[in-house]
Formats: sequence, structure tokens, C-alpha cells
Amino acid sequence: MNDSTIIEKYFPRLTDKQKQQFAQLGELYATWNAQINVISRADIENLYEKHILHSLAIAKVVDFKDFTEILDVGTGGGFPGIPLAILYPNCQFVLVDSIGKKIKVVNEIASALGLENIKAEQMRAELVEGEFDFVVSRAVTRLLPFYGWVKGKININNYNKYKNGILYLKGGDLKAELKELGKKSRVFEISEYFEEEFFETKMVVHVAMA
Repeated sequence: MNDSTIIEKYFPRLTDKQKQQFAQLGELYATWNAQINVISRADIENLYEKHILHSLAIAKVVDFKDFTEILDVGTGGGFPGIPLAILYPNCQFVLVDSIGKKIKVVNEIASALGLENIKAEQMRAELVEGEFDFVVSRAVTRLLPFYGWVKGKININNYNKYKNGILYLKGGDLKAELKELGKKSRVFEISEYFEEEFFETKMVVHVAMA
């Protein structure tokens, strides 16, 4: 099921506009990936499951309230930021990556979808200014160095279900990383939300900052 119906399966309350935006992602990424490789050739065939739905696992952990501000670090081709921005049009997203051609793809796709709640910049995480409610990412590094990059960028005014902090998509055995991190964290198994085999070893890690 490599099309947008897999999204509607788990998020049945999408508006017509959101359904259309998710449906557009397949062709947009296929077109741009042929020019600038942001997704592996193998994975582009499974875009909706392995990238879009995977990104949206974060929404099963925290259903962001309106006006939540989210920073996506190491966004690559726009994951998890773009799918989350479609799902939460009343939240603000800043997507950063150190590779300029990837940010070009993010900006082109956001523009094609009419996403006005995304700002994408070529920038290292440490140089991002301002504060956010949450920092999201897909396994760009181990948790401890990632925490070091973003720990000063999260505000303390909590108004979502869980305290402000990091929401990190990660797979495999995390015991050593979490011990190394040494911070209070909670691990959510994505297989509790999505039944596809791909998600059996995938997790969302929430690290509260306050």
C-alpha cells in the first residue's frame, strides 16, 4: 500500500485538503528525487510507509495543539517535518539541514503543497536561534550528542500532553543510548500504533527538558 490511503487508514479525520496534500507527496518526491537524491532508490518505492507514515508516528505520541512550535533537525528531504506540517496546519515548523540541496527540495515541495507553516533553512542545529516547544528528528545521531545540540532551544511553557522536549524517531535496541543520555525519557513503540512489519523495531523517544 504505497499510496496515501495508508495515511487515511491511521488518520481518518483528515480534511479534503490534507488528503490532497498527502496524495501529492508521492509524485513530488519521485520528481525531485530523480534530480536530487534525498531518499534511497529502494525507499522511494515505499515512501508512504517508510517515510511519511513513519514521520507521523510522532503525532500518535503527541497530538500537537494549535500554535505549537516545532524544530526539525537534520530534516533531509523533509522528514518528519513536512508530513507533520500537513497534519498540523496551525502549528509552526522550522526545518534545518546542513546540506543545501536537501533544503532546496524541502522548500520546493512545501511551496508546491501551499504549506505556509514551514520555514526551511540550510543550517546546523547549534546555530538555530529562538526557542521551540519540541525538537523532532529521525535518528541523525546518538541521543546524547543530539541532546547537546538542542538543549538550549526548548522553552519551558508546557501546554501539550507531554512536557516540551525532544521527540526522536529511532530503531533497534536503545538501552545503551538511553543509559548514556542519562536523562528522564520515555520510549513509545510504534508497533502499538501501526501494524505494518516495518514498524516492529521502531520507536519514538520522548526526552522532557523540564
